[in-house]
Amino acid sequence: MATVPATARALRLLQRLEEDAAWRLLRADNAAIVAALLKEHLDGDANRRDAEDLYERIDADLDDLRTHGLSLPQTAQAYVKAWRDAGFLVRRTTPDTRTETLELSGAGLAALRFLESRDAPRRSLTESRLASLSAQLRQLAIDTDPSSERRLARLREERAAIDARIAAIEEGRDDALAGERATERVQDLLAQAAEVPDDFARVRTEFEQLNTLLRRRILESGESQREVLDDVFRGVDLIAESDAGRSFAGFSALVLDPALGTAFEEDVRHVLERDFARALSIAERRALREFLTTLKDRSAEIHDVITQFARGLRRYVRSQDYQRDRVLRGLIQEALGEARESASAIKPWAQLGVELALTHVEIRSAGALTLHDPAEMNAPREVEAHAGEVADLAALRALARATEIDFDELTNDVNAALGRARAHDATAVVSVGDVLAVNPATQGVASVVGLLALAARWGIVPAEAEPEELHWTGADGARRRARVARHVFTGRIP
Repeated sequence: MATVPATARALRLLQRLEEDAAWRLLRADNAAIVAALLKEHLDGDANRRDAEDLYERIDADLDDLRTHGLSLPQTAQAYVKAWRDAGFLVRRTTPDTRTETLELSGAGLAALRFLESRDAPRRSLTESRLASLSAQLRQLAIDTDPSSERRLARLREERAAIDARIAAIEEGRDDALAGERATERVQDLLAQAAEVPDDFARVRTEFEQLNTLLRRRILESGESQREVLDDVFRGVDLIAESDAGRSFAGFSALVLDPALGTAFEEDVRHVLERDFARALSIAERRALREFLTTLKDRSAEIHDVITQFARGLRRYVRSQDYQRDRVLRGLIQEALGEARESASAIKPWAQLGVELALTHVEIRSAGALTLHDPAEMNAPREVEAHAGEVADLAALRALARATEIDFDELTNDVNAALGRARAHDATAVVSVGDVLAVNPATQGVASVVGLLALAARWGIVPAEAEPEELHWTGADGARRRARVARHVFTGRIP
């Protein structure tokens, strides 16, 4: 395999240095303090905490650290926000309570694991690790051997070795593993088990990236976008059917296998009853005892994430929300294109004289808040169900006319009135009052408003024209009138 030039490798690593949150944590100014706080409060049994709880705990630690002469001027909330922006933490909401929670990101876990390995390095080249690697390598050689004769020969060798060990145990020549060798093997197993939370964090991040990618493909035009839409409409679970989804499904099925779970718990109980287990710390004994439970809990959590993403993606497509977002995306791209063209003529700091309204209400006082009372939404009595009837087309048309202005009808009225006037004078114009005089307002004031809207777009307001008095009959049968600026139509409405 060709070697990678040093320059290319250095440039790639420099890019990773800027993009990878784990590297950012390791080279942070207060990396030791950040790692210690995150390790204490988010890397253990409580790997996820409410934001307010985490702020309170870190504030107490910061006060203690300041007494030792460390300069930590900011509050816990400010530090946590900076860590979240840097990618060390991930903010999520709890579906039940809608509260904000914080947990370590995959990159944050990777950085903590590296620091742990430097702080308390594990012994390498141990007997248990070498035996484990040898066993896995031999099993791989057997499983991948295309020759059935060689696979059978290797299996017979294993069977002969097992028979020889059985005979040795029966004759009293094979002693049980104990002492430091047994303790070393348990600790090696726990070291491998400690990497599992990192794997779950990476899996969750991978599913989040997959969900974002699928939504982006839906918004983009082209063949790929149509394929994703077709799959969603057909009910295909694109999250579960992905490579990551199928891989996790196989892992989850193994974790939830009742036979495997019973055997695992039985083996753990027997190991902890051995004499050598007394040399294990309380944390190591608890980690071994709760390992399978932890796997099941984290597996269930990833299942919930997959289900949530799949339902959200299906709802996003079937509710037609993606069409609105595609329009918005197109408008944003159009605005960016126009901004790029005007960048050479207009400086970024130039005053444009345009005021934009805020997208939220500014609250100036707590008295402006109104508490929500769920009891107000309770129905006074049970809702009665009524069977639907066959829709009446005439009634539907009447309902549409009652709720929307019939611009098609008004456009025809204007063009007809203008056509009659120009039959005698080719330069004639008609006003809104002229149209109403020939074609009464069938929708009452809505017709008047519609005509004025058409005139504002397709007509003019003569500079010295006198106001015009409009007459129409309301929906209640009463005659009404109004004085408005004279609007005239100078041409046909397309």
